[in-house]
Amino acid sequence: MFDDAHWAEVPAVADALTRISRFNLYGETSSKDWKKPLDSPPRVLDVCCGLGRISSELARMGFEVTGIDITESFLNAAKEDAEYESLKIEYINTDARDFVRQNYFDMVVNLYISFGYFSDQKDDLKVLCNAQQSLKKDGVFILETLGKEISVRDFTEAEWFERAGGFMLTEYEPQDSWTFLKNRWIFIKDGKIIEKTFVQRLYSGSELKAICKEAGFKNVEIFGDWDESPYDQNAAKLIAVCRN
Repeated sequence: MFDDAHWAEVPAVADALTRISRFNLYGETSSKDWKKPLDSPPRVLDVCCGLGRISSELARMGFEVTGIDITESFLNAAKEDAEYESLKIEYINTDARDFVRQNYFDMVVNLYISFGYFSDQKDDLKVLCNAQQSLKKDGVFILETLGKEISVRDFTEAEWFERAGGFMLTEYEPQDSWTFLKNRWIFIKDGKIIEKTFVQRLYSGSELKAICKEAGFKNVEIFGDWDESPYDQNAAKLIAVCRN
């Protein structure tokens, strides 16, 4: 599912989440923007946590982590890894459209490119509303996705690469005037072929900001990378930081 680079970036991403959220995990006193230390570990919800790539790292850092995902096989792998490291992580097999834990979490995250796969945009809004309702008053929601502007700028019709001892062909096709990006993945290994096709709704920076506001977030900032750089022509990612 992830190449070596995406596994290697995990500690830096987790550090960025902590910095952007202004959590005072390490006794930070150099900036007035840092929150006061909490009486208990910050609670974080990892929406569409997958294999627990980020959940495990946040647990190692001292967060109280809950991860949700609709794919049971991913969660089974994540649970196995957590048990191996004796990490306390609550994993729940559920749909992101259904999960709400009112006013409970200090941070909610939805990372990599796990947002925008519902055919009805109202379902995207539902996921955002659930995140907003699950946060405490001063909580923060961080969403990372593939921006529409980046998709157009870096578009390629197809590419081959090695993955997990086999070869992967990925084919891309914009649909409905770049409202969606169709992805076709073909994995070939030991003479076997596995094919998967899915369609992702693409958001521009302004569109993502608007739907986050519609979900009830009072303040929404858009960044182009984890260093909080602008979302401009040089952006590597589309990151929304939303606060209640």
